[in-house]
Amino acid sequence: MTDQTPVELLVCTTCRRGLAIEDDAQRPGRLLHDALTQADLPEGVHLKPVECLSNCDQGCSIVLRGGPDRWTFVYENLNETDHVDVIVEGATRYLATQDGLVKWRERPEHFRKNCASRIPPIGV
Repeated sequence: MTDQTPVELLVCTTCRRGLAIEDDAQRPGRLLHDALTQADLPEGVHLKPVECLSNCDQGCSIVLRGGPDRWTFVYENLNETDHVDVIVEGATRYLATQDGLVKWRERPEHFRKNCASRIPPIGV
């Protein structure tokens, strides 16, 4: 166990990834969340489903956030089959920081190219 502040990994479960899918259980966002429940997320990363991150035209979206002292990041253009390991790697690196700022070259390549937003800590 580490003494690091836990982080949340939020996954938009309503995402359709631009597909005409009406079955909520088969939406790509739901499938991505389900795949992440089976992944080897590090202790301290808490996976949470959320409804609609309002980034609907940009593939599946996730958020990494870690309380008032860390930057929050929104990543997009993810999918339920190809990016589970990328998300685990990115969440692991994010957890290892005190401020949420993983050095650009240390981020998974997909995270480098698909950051929709970064939000400063509350006190900044």
